[in-house]
Amino acid sequence: MTPEPPPMALEGIKVLDLASLYAGPLIATNLGDYGADVIKVEHPRGDDARRWGLSKNGVPLWWKSIARNKRLITLDLHDEEDRQTVRELAQWADIVIENFRPGRLESWGLGWADLHALNPRLILVRVTGFGQTGPLAQEPGFGTLAEAFSGFAAITGQPDGPPTLPPFGLADGVAALAGTYAAMMALYWRDAQGGGVGQMIDLSLYEPLFGILGPQAIEYLQTGTVQQRQGNRSKRTAPRNAYRTADNHWVALSGGTQQIVNRMLTVIGRPELAGDERFSTAAARLRNADEIDTLIGDWIAAHPLDEVLARFRAVEAPIAPIYDIAQIVRDPHYQARGTIASVPDPDLGEAAMTAVYPRLSRTPGQIRFAGARDIGAHQGEVLAEISGRKAGDTPVQPASGAGDRS
Repeated sequence: MTPEPPPMALEGIKVLDLASLYAGPLIATNLGDYGADVIKVEHPRGDDARRWGLSKNGVPLWWKSIARNKRLITLDLHDEEDRQTVRELAQWADIVIENFRPGRLESWGLGWADLHALNPRLILVRVTGFGQTGPLAQEPGFGTLAEAFSGFAAITGQPDGPPTLPPFGLADGVAALAGTYAAMMALYWRDAQGGGVGQMIDLSLYEPLFGILGPQAIEYLQTGTVQQRQGNRSKRTAPRNAYRTADNHWVALSGGTQQIVNRMLTVIGRPELAGDERFSTAAARLRNADEIDTLIGDWIAAHPLDEVLARFRAVEAPIAPIYDIAQIVRDPHYQARGTIASVPDPDLGEAAMTAVYPRLSRTPGQIRFAGARDIGAHQGEVLAEISGRKAGDTPVQPASGAGDRS
């Protein structure tokens, strides 16, 4: 007998994804991973995310992940009939996610006041580059701008090099995590706390990233210190760097406590240095960072990767290889935990993507199906469901796979 699948934490929660590209849609992906029924609205030309990244035989690969667990329809919000469909979907939804410039939804009669009047229980997540208020509210918002504006780029890179932007959507990803937990807090207050009504969430791309950059604001305002670029080093602990091995691989380590540093000194055959005043406190190690970095780096440079990892791990001195994706997909830890999921897919056969995280013991998430290739893949069933809802009929059940391709 096939065991019953575990319950989904967000089963019964309905999400309308009006956003495009990354941060907003990723909030909807996160919710869909735990069972929310997500309807993804694209412009008839298709979401721009379909055109980002690599494709294989015309199949957009990134789309397979970001559009997973979503039913796809197309609407042109410049058209009043399509806007009316959005209003009907907003009455169906618990959560609506959008990332238009402030005021755009209002100009279409779909602003917070309009949607709240239609559905007082609705939660509206509004994602913009700079927020709904302030002098930059109307500026275009992209993750690159947020990574610059937040202060992230200014402290990233080598001391003698330029500010460095991340080679992936860091600001969008961090904002999506913040938007997901904000939506869950609003749901909790509405339902579990008895608030009974929804609320509007104003989420900028730059503020969540600024929030994880550490105590820069208090340090500057109290001491006048402006954090500078330090490459792979840290201003708070040493040794902390990336080091090349004898066989031309790289490892990363951080001496976060004195006990850890003492273990590292044992690994490199210099246990007596644990009592050296240059290295016996965190403050002293920061003053002598060049010296301890050279000691650690020279030893690592003389040994191959496997030996470096084995020697450090044997004494529980934290270290990790600096992997590229070719190494990641072969790593036994990734494989044992299933960090990369392989999802059956009608277009690719199997679609590899990051598995659902975090892992809940009683209500784990699930990738029920990868993103559908066809624009408007579920148009027929979704519109039939909305039509049935208006008529008071039993609504069509959510799809479990590729959906209506008609």
